[in-house]
Amino acid sequence: MFETAELGRTISKEEYEAARPELRARLLAAQFALRGTRVPVLVIIAGADGAGKGDAVNRLHEWLDPRNLATHVFGPTSDEERERPAGWRFWRTLPARGQIGIFFGSWYTQPIVSRVGGTMKKGRFEIELDRIAFTEEMLVRDGALLLKFWIHLSKSGLKRRFKRLSKSSETRWKVTKLDRERLKTYDDFVAVAERAVQKTDTALAPWIVVEAFDDRWRDLTMGRTLADALERKVKEASAPKPVTSPAVAPLPPLLAEEEARVLDRVDLTSTLSDRAYHRRLARGQERLHQLTWAAAKKRISSVAVFEGWDAAGKGGAIRRMTWAIDARLCRVIPIAAPTDEERAHHYLWRFWRHIPRAGLVTIFDRSWYGRILVERVEGFAREDEWRRAFLEINDFEQQLADAGIVVTKFWLHVSPEEQLRRFEERQHVPHKQHKITEEDWRNRAKWDAYHAAVGEMVARTSTREAPWTLVGANDKNRARIQVIETFCDRLERAL
Repeated sequence: MFETAELGRTISKEEYEAARPELRARLLAAQFALRGTRVPVLVIIAGADGAGKGDAVNRLHEWLDPRNLATHVFGPTSDEERERPAGWRFWRTLPARGQIGIFFGSWYTQPIVSRVGGTMKKGRFEIELDRIAFTEEMLVRDGALLLKFWIHLSKSGLKRRFKRLSKSSETRWKVTKLDRERLKTYDDFVAVAERAVQKTDTALAPWIVVEAFDDRWRDLTMGRTLADALERKVKEASAPKPVTSPAVAPLPPLLAEEEARVLDRVDLTSTLSDRAYHRRLARGQERLHQLTWAAAKKRISSVAVFEGWDAAGKGGAIRRMTWAIDARLCRVIPIAAPTDEERAHHYLWRFWRHIPRAGLVTIFDRSWYGRILVERVEGFAREDEWRRAFLEINDFEQQLADAGIVVTKFWLHVSPEEQLRRFEERQHVPHKQHKITEEDWRNRAKWDAYHAAVGEMVARTSTREAPWTLVGANDKNRARIQVIETFCDRLERAL
């Protein structure tokens, strides 16, 4: 693919200066128009070291307005980043809707460098490329504009560039020792990079290979490409039309009704006496305390997800867990309706931000499953959005598991009759009245729709690495013990 970027194309200084004012005006106009849309723009700058990537980024900063532009430079990972999945550092810096983000270095850098250096086997490299392609498609299908620029310079061109820069004291610093070292492995780098570009050059997220033989040619090509893409996207965003998902990958088919009725098999009759409950609770909490400290020492993180019917007892189960875990090791993240900032990003963004550091426990009181539960049933998400969320969530949880995080998911299930009893109790007990809202009653009226959505959720997202535990919660004693003992069992196996 890179041969087309080794033609030695140039542009004169006069042509460049004549074209620059108009191009900058186009970029600024498109950027200002972008602010009124719900389109996030992500620009990835990649290529060989020394090919002028930094200069290209600087030029974009010169031509664009800085007020809704942010550049993130991804160098060696920090301690904080190494303690989380590789995707964490990128997800938390994704641009909001109406904003432009530039990634100088990206999710391509580490896989390519590791493969060239021999520390990543071919099979793992291919898996990482598949994951990158999936992530990019997910962002674009969510409405993002993704532009991927590969700044290319031939080996001979790179040598000439280094020689030219080294002649002047003003530019000598641009050629580092690492640049010269990597020039020795240029052929291996190009072979690996070309494979990465070929495999992730998709209809939704194509690569733009930019020849860097001449700086002016490089800058004008990138600027014009960005201006064209921004203008098209703004026009699309403002055009009235039915919103549909690009048909690149088929959506998961819906389950048959009988397949989605997994909740019907949950035992709601089993009970636990108060005496047995207090005995097992004390034993379970002591075990939980010891295991979480052991996990902290071995730097094994945990994520616990709590979903369930309103009034099913999620809060009570979480409190029995957190009572036993040292406060220094645990955080509870209550999930409510998304804020304006959260709505300005992909729905997974707010959850990626809370992934725990090594050895810590994060408990989500409701979670990313809102996309395929409340957003599906209440119509807050389009059908194509919630149907593709099954695949997106499985990929997200697989990334957590691949990073060594123990993922435990609980659905607390109660019967409609028991839920009604608890609702009425909340209405009449003063210290519980804050727990009941009109929204709870509205959700109850859609019991059958939620029942079907939960069944499909469990069937499609219960995996070996992140299985669902269905908890019969008509009896709170039994439910709380099952939650604590299940979490302990999973953590103990990981240890």
